Amino acid sequence: MHSLEFDIAHFLAGSMVVISLLLLYQDRLYALLKVFALHSLALTLAVGWQAYIQEAHHLYVTAGIALIFKAIVIPAALYRIVRRLGIHRTLEVVGGVGRDMLAGAALVALAILVMLPVTAGTDAVAREDLAFALAVVLLGLLLMVNRHNAVSLVIGFMSLENGLVLAAAGARGMPLAVEISVAFSVLIALIVIGIFLFRIRERFDSVDMQAMDAFRGERRR
Repeated sequence: MHSLEFDIAHFLAGSMVVISLLLLYQDRLYALLKVFALHSLALTLAVGWQAYIQEAHHLYVTAGIALIFKAIVIPAALYRIVRRLGIHRTLEVVGGVGRDMLAGAALVALAILVMLPVTAGTDAVAREDLAFALAVVLLGLLLMVNRHNAVSLVIGFMSLENGLVLAAAGARGMPLAVEISVAFSVLIALIVIGIFLFRIRERFDSVDMQAMDAFRGERRR
């Protein structure tokens, strides 16, 4: 593999890690949705580049799915859900944004320290892609843990799934049928979550997880 091809693959995978950190930095829902769309666009470019250097044409389909559904359709649908629910406020962050960023940097370092020795026998691009993909997955989990808003949990889950797709593409891809099933599973989950959020709004007048916990505590009394 030429040095330029390696550098571009390295840059695109690394950009997903940086954007995952930007997701942790956001404290407003609309900004979070915009950054997630950027995250999915970076995934599209990373997978498309892997398709080019591997000469794996099925990965172009994967990149197309990521572009259409994850970078455009899903963020737009979530944007409409947020508008219809009337959620226009800042997100509550457990421990503060600064602590989240420090924890995120530590998780990135952990992913690199864990994956690079384990994948020593593979080619350089696959090694770094897997390390970056693990970092994206861990940052997605951190986003899910440290946000009380239900929409943030959805974004965290889908950013985590972006990391899994990046790992599969870097490790010489996965069967196209699996990729399509994953994409449609996410869409179905989005529909279910949208209905669920509307029901929560009707019942509790909020999608904040703490408000739901407080309501549940009052019922137990």
